[in-house]
Parts: sequence; C-alpha cells; structure tokens
Amino acid sequence: MSWPTDHPPFRSVLFAPGNRADVLAKLPRSGPDAAVIDLEDATPADQKAEGRAIARTVTADLVAAHPDLSLLVRVNAPDTPFFADDVADGLGPGLAGVVVPKLESRAAVDAAVAALDAAGHADLPVMAGLETVAGVVDARTVTTHPRVAWCYFGAEDYVADLGGVRTPGNAEVAVARAQVAQAARLGGAHAVDMVTTDFGDEDRFLAEADEARTLGFAGKLCIHPAQVPLAHRGFRPSDDEVAWAARVVEAWETATARGDAAIQVDGGMVDEPVVRRARALLAAAE
Repeated sequence: MSWPTDHPPFRSVLFAPGNRADVLAKLPRSGPDAAVIDLEDATPADQKAEGRAIARTVTADLVAAHPDLSLLVRVNAPDTPFFADDVADGLGPGLAGVVVPKLESRAAVDAAVAALDAAGHADLPVMAGLETVAGVVDARTVTTHPRVAWCYFGAEDYVADLGGVRTPGNAEVAVARAQVAQAARLGGAHAVDMVTTDFGDEDRFLAEADEARTLGFAGKLCIHPAQVPLAHRGFRPSDDEVAWAARVVEAWETATARGDAAIQVDGGMVDEPVVRRARALLAAAE
C-alpha cells in the first residue's frame, strides 16, 4: 500500500502517561501540534492494562472535544510482552497515528504494521522511534517504509545502548541526529528531535531546537506543557529569514521570466537550490 506524503509535520509532540487520565485530559491546553498517550516509558509495567483502558476512553473524549488535535498513542516496543495487547486493546478510533518505539529495520516495521492491520488499524500511519544504535545506523530502512509518516530520535535510549555518556553539549549524539534527519528526508517522513529532559531549562531547549531545525528536523518531543510554546518558537523562521526568502522568491521569478538562471540577492548568489530553501522557509512560516 502506498501512503500519501501529506501527513502534517509536528513542531511539538507532547507526551503524557497513559495511566493518568487526569493528566491526559489536559493535553490540549498548551496547544501542541500533536499529543501522545504514552503506554511505554511513562506507564509502569504493573499498570499497562489499566493504561490501555484509560487510553481508549481518553482517546474518545479528546477526539470528540478537540477534533483538530492530532492524537497518537505510543505502544510498547514490538519485542516486548506488552505490544500485542497494546495494539489489540489500547488503540481507539480517531487517532492520527501510532508511535512505535525502538524500530531497527524494515522487517520490524513490517511486523508492527501486520499486527496493526490484523487488529483493524490499517488506517494508522506510524511514527517510528529511532533510539537504538541499530535503529540509527539502519534508519533509512525504517523511514522509507510506506507506513512511516514521522520518526523521532530518542537520545537517552540511544546513548544507553551505545554505552556512551550523556553530556550537555550533545557531542555524543551529533552524528546520530544528523543520520536520523537524513534518513527522514530520504523516506519523505517528518523528523522530530529528542527530548530535553530538564524541562525547566528553557535556554537549552531553545538551543537544541535551533540545532535541530538547522539539521532539518520539523519539531521536538515535549515532556512538559511549558515546552510546547518553546518548540513553536524554536521551529518558526525568524522575521529576517522570512523577509529574505520573500525577496529571493520575488527576484527569482522576475529573473526567470527574462531567462536568467542565476542572480544576486543581498550580495549572495541565488540559484535553484537557494530558491527551494527560500520557498521552504515561507511554507514553514505559514
């Protein structure tokens, strides 16, 4: 089956525990582009069954009350004993997609998709978690799968699997982030950047968002409502960028009408790749 490429990019993807109905009900308040009911890391093992029941109830309530909210559920990884029950019992109607963590190959996506289809969820696109060394190294095999519309980089799990050390400077994940962004581009998927675990550190969040946007990520994972407006700010082109892009597009259209294929704008050369970047900035600003 071929899937359309028009699934929306998400600047902010806000997670909340699947076993906390009170917290889940508040997901729309901060205005995230996407909200995720998390049956994986945020739901304790002894409350998985309760979390599935809550997820289905809350999904129905949120979809009815907030039809414009892109709501997803993160199931447990396919190689865990929880995955089958998550797919069978935790996914209600009206979801925008399903988040499947720790995917490492096309075969793994195939298996997850087969389980979703068998449970009656053939309409659900996948947000793929790339958060192991194998998942990052072989990211292209995941992101080019036709059911994968989004992917995210999970830095904490990746570094733990790597046996590395997590640092504030992010040097240990620089290559991995770039690999995930490149793989997403090759697959036509939207890439979402890693969590900033210190949700009180606004400066770090904004710095990481700036890095991620530079690399080609569309947005960032959020673990606290206060991070949502920061994500929207971090992934919005600046006024100067938008003004530059408008000048470039206008000058290019004028030049091509007279047969010129390369011009100068603000002292810099402009050709087709530059124009594509300018148009992308204008589209992001909208």
